[in-house]
Amino acid sequence: MKFSPLQKATLAAVGVGALGALLTFDTALAQAAADAAKDAAAPAAAAAPKPNQGDTAWMLTSSLLVLMMSIPGLALFYGGLVRTKNMLSVLTQVMAIVAMVGLLWCFYGYSISLGDSGGYYLGGFGKAFLKGIDANSVSATFSNGVVIPEYAYMVFQMTFAMITPALIVGAFAERMKFSAVMLFSFLWVTFIYFPVAHWVWATPAPDDLAAAAKALAAAGADAAKKAAAEGKLAELSAAAGWINQGKGIGEFLMNGSGALDFAGGTVVHINAGIAGLVGAIMVGKRVGYPREAMMPHSLTMTMIGASLLWVGWFGFNAGSNLESNGTTALAFVNTMVATCAAAFSWLMVEWMARASPRCSAWPLARRRPRRGHAGLRLCRWPDGRDRALA
Repeated sequence: MKFSPLQKATLAAVGVGALGALLTFDTALAQAAADAAKDAAAPAAAAAPKPNQGDTAWMLTSSLLVLMMSIPGLALFYGGLVRTKNMLSVLTQVMAIVAMVGLLWCFYGYSISLGDSGGYYLGGFGKAFLKGIDANSVSATFSNGVVIPEYAYMVFQMTFAMITPALIVGAFAERMKFSAVMLFSFLWVTFIYFPVAHWVWATPAPDDLAAAAKALAAAGADAAKKAAAEGKLAELSAAAGWINQGKGIGEFLMNGSGALDFAGGTVVHINAGIAGLVGAIMVGKRVGYPREAMMPHSLTMTMIGASLLWVGWFGFNAGSNLESNGTTALAFVNTMVATCAAAFSWLMVEWMARASPRCSAWPLARRRPRRGHAGLRLCRWPDGRDRALA
């Protein structure tokens, strides 16, 4: 069959048109598929929690308040209680400890205590030198769907690590060389503070626990899915500290019930208190005591330091909630009212016992750990275990 030139041209035009239509159709299908995939991914992206600006601002403010507790608060508090010739020595010790521990926290302290998941007793080195942390990294809080920037969490916990060894200085003030104090502080934070912080504060993220619990509930009779969900719960539990979860030796010592430390009662105060007691016993009395009078050289400095500690404690306690909400306000109010009651009652006792109100011992009444929760409560985890909440 022969075609005229006009017919050939017509057929060629039809073929080109059909090919163009086919290509256009394929492109439309590909675009539709891409749009559908994008629409499907949009809810998942929207579900990822993002830091709240108010929470972030509060955590950074709390970090500054806790730093103020160390320098100049604690330094002035201790400095005023020693003799004049040792004032500068105590100030230098506190300042040097704060600076050194801040560096150690960035080098490896954050990673082995709270940054990198590990076992019941110690974390890993996956975040040594802050590896893998950037402005977009987030850390979980105590609420589902609420996160804060990891930098904010890291620096807040850094200030806790800074002040804790500095607290111990008061136990052996005027009786240790600067080099000995620095060596002791380095060893103590490395082998005592960082592990204890992991034992108590390393805890699974609420969102991860909720997701694993939902997967377990949704598994139903499916043995494979149920085993996978139970394995995930076990994995999350194994990455937390033994005191926090009541696992490991906590099964024996705590009968399997974990404990919550809201604002450093165990990690900071008991930890530093025991170290201070042992240090004072090991170092012994001051040379010349009790033959020579060793009165505080400046209660004015001590009063200023105690006042800065009171103000800084709002960041210490209210900041420990890691969010800015009602529980934060509760911790804030508890810190205010408890300190007012302690300071005023101590002043009245001094007045009645010594016939005149004095501030010599009053600052000590302010330095008590406060809680974000009053009384004793129980917190039930998805696996059914009860945990004491002090």
